[in-house]
Amino acid sequence: MRRRRRGLPEGFSLSFLDAICCGFGAIVLLLVLTKIGEPRALEKARLDLDGLVEKLEQELYEIRGETEVLNRHLTSRQQQLSEQRELIARLKGDLSRIQGEFAGSKQDSEVQDIIEGRLLAAEQKLTVEMQRLQQQQSQVRSRPIDQQLVGGIPVDSEFIIFVIDTSGSMFTYAWPAVLRKMTQVLDAYPKVKGIQIMNDMGQYMFPSYAGKWIPDTPGRRKVILDRLRTWSVFSNSSPVEGITRAIRTFVAPDKKISIYVFGDEFTGRSIDDVVTSVDRINRRDSRGNRLVRIHAIGFPVMFSVSGVSNSTGVRFATLMRILCHRNGGTFVGLNSTRPERGRGGRSDLPADL
Repeated sequence: MRRRRRGLPEGFSLSFLDAICCGFGAIVLLLVLTKIGEPRALEKARLDLDGLVEKLEQELYEIRGETEVLNRHLTSRQQQLSEQRELIARLKGDLSRIQGEFAGSKQDSEVQDIIEGRLLAAEQKLTVEMQRLQQQQSQVRSRPIDQQLVGGIPVDSEFIIFVIDTSGSMFTYAWPAVLRKMTQVLDAYPKVKGIQIMNDMGQYMFPSYAGKWIPDTPGRRKVILDRLRTWSVFSNSSPVEGITRAIRTFVAPDKKISIYVFGDEFTGRSIDDVVTSVDRINRRDSRGNRLVRIHAIGFPVMFSVSGVSNSTGVRFATLMRILCHRNGGTFVGLNSTRPERGRGGRSDLPADL
C-alpha cells in the first residue's frame, strides 16, 4: 500500500506567500525611504536651531545692555532718594528748631505784653508834677509859633531826629555835655510821636529801627540815654551825611519833624554845596515853610583844647547858623562843655552866641 504524500495545509497556497513577501518588501522599502529623508530633516532642524540660538544670544545681549542702563538709573534714583531723605531729616530738624524758637518767642511775647501792660499802667499813673508839665506843654503848643520856644528853640514838632557827632574830639571832651543837652531837649518834648538817633555819618544808634520811628515811651527814652553814654562809632566830623539821610528818609508833608544836630566841627570842603544840597531835598510846603526844621547845638571843643586849630569849629558854627536860619530852626552855641551851676539844679539851653 503506497504511502500518501503529505501536502500543504488547506487554504495555504503560493498566493498567500506572495502577499506576505510583498508586505515585507513594502516595509523594507518604507524603512529605506525613511532613512534617506532623515538626514535632510536633521540638517534643516540643526540650521533652524542655530539661527534660534543666535537670535536668543542677540536678545540676551540686548537684555543685558538694558539691564545695565536700568541698574544705573536705579543707582541714580537710590542716590536721589537718599539725598531727599537727608533733606527731609534736615527740614525736620529746622522745623523742630523753629517750633522751639516760636515757643520761646511766644513766651517772650507774653512776657513783653506783661511788661508793656505794666509800663502802660505806670504811664497812666502820672505824678502831679508830670501832669503839670504836660499841661504847660499843651499851653506852649497853643501859643503862636514865635512863642513856642525853649532856650530859643521851637518845640512844636511831633517827630524829632538827633544827628550827633561821634568823633573822638566830641566823645573825649564833650560827651557829658552831650548827655545833658540830649536830656534837656527830650525834657522839652514830654511826648512826641516818634524819635530817631543817628550819628553825623548817618549810622543809626539802633539798626533794628533803621528807616523807622522809635516809639516814644519813658522806657525807650531811658534806653536811648543809656546807650548814648557808650555810643562811640566812626565819624568824619561832618554832619552833612546825617542831615541829608535824615531828611531823605523821614521827610513827609503830613509830619512836623525837627532835626537836632550836635557837633563841634565841620571838615567838609564847601559850606555852599551843603546849603544848596539841603535846600534841594528839604522842600517848602504850600505856605513857604520847610518840611523839616533844623536846629543845632555847637560844642566849643575846638576852642577849649589847647594846641588844636579852631578853624573847623568856626566852619561848623557858620554852616549850622546858615542851615538853621534857612530851615526854620535855631543855632545854639555853648560857652563851655562844663556843667552849669547856680540855677537851683536847672540847666536850660543857653541863648545863641
